[in-house]
Amino acid sequence: MRLARVVGNVVSTVKEEGYYGYKLMLVEYFDPVTGDPQGPRMIAFDCADVGIGDIVLVNTDGGAGNMLLNDDHAIVDLVICGVVDSYKVNGRNTVVEG
Repeated sequence: MRLARVVGNVVSTVKEEGYYGYKLMLVEYFDPVTGDPQGPRMIAFDCADVGIGDIVLVNTDGGAGNMLLNDDHAIVDLVICGVVDSYKVNGRNTVVEG
């Protein structure tokens, strides 16, 4: 799992039938010390009812994503599985405002 920031949502009116009903969000990983973005933005399935600006836990294991979505046939790379309230790095506690 990794920490990420939700930066947008994805709307797709035409998609594979098995993906109807799933909410898709645009996320970016970030450095937990500096808050600077790391790497490209990616699309993740939302299993935690998140909103733009939330700091979230992103599961990068496709098998775990299938379990969270309760769908053995979905092709899943990233799944948002939790909203972060706070985290601690190098003895410094960061409380997420939301």
